[in-house]
Amino acid sequence: MSLLKGTRVTWLGHATVLTQLPNGVNLLIDPFIEHNPKFPKGFELPEKIDYILLTHAHMDHTADALPVAKKHKSTIVAMVELAGYMGAKGAASPIGINLGGAVELPGVSVVMVEAKHSSSIQEGDQILYMGVAAGLILTIEDGPVLYHAGDTSAFRDMEVIRELYAPDIAMLPIGGHYTMGPKEAALAVRYLQPKSILPIHWGTFPALKGTPQELAKLLNDPESVAIISPGEVLEV
Repeated sequence: MSLLKGTRVTWLGHATVLTQLPNGVNLLIDPFIEHNPKFPKGFELPEKIDYILLTHAHMDHTADALPVAKKHKSTIVAMVELAGYMGAKGAASPIGINLGGAVELPGVSVVMVEAKHSSSIQEGDQILYMGVAAGLILTIEDGPVLYHAGDTSAFRDMEVIRELYAPDIAMLPIGGHYTMGPKEAALAVRYLQPKSILPIHWGTFPALKGTPQELAKLLNDPESVAIISPGEVLEV
């Protein structure tokens, strides 16, 4: 049986991931669509997006959160400060959580874990800080444990994430410049020990030079790295 056990994971370029649960609940992580040069042309989101999960506030992770939430009647789940901001901008009943905290959604427990990054939104000439950046652990009922690391460097407490949650699939940024690159991501894999890795946050812009092939060369199990194109479904 597939490691995914009926869960469908579609990478939509950059850090945007659509996760469709066996019970029919659809989750969209870090929606970056309209201005994302790697968003697959012609791809249509499902009519129903139940929840939008945000790792942090930077525009390449939140630019389409409000439009998608309004169109698809989605509930936004984010760091408390970011959730409050989204609510003030028109999101209906956003859910704010914080590091170590969890929210129980139909068919999945979502836990917010540490990431090493900044988190802000620009409004005109102002930079508004929105709490801290985070990663997300999705423990799917009768299914796999997914870890979306958001934007981060490698850090030793990824071992704590492994001990607490034992993610089966790790979605790790590998582009470099703003996040860890392949070398650092390889260390993160050693800390986390997932069964499969979905590289994210690479190839979107010229500065993001890291590639899945570079990461694979650095691992004892290169076949654990999923090399897929935006719009393709993860198969493990």
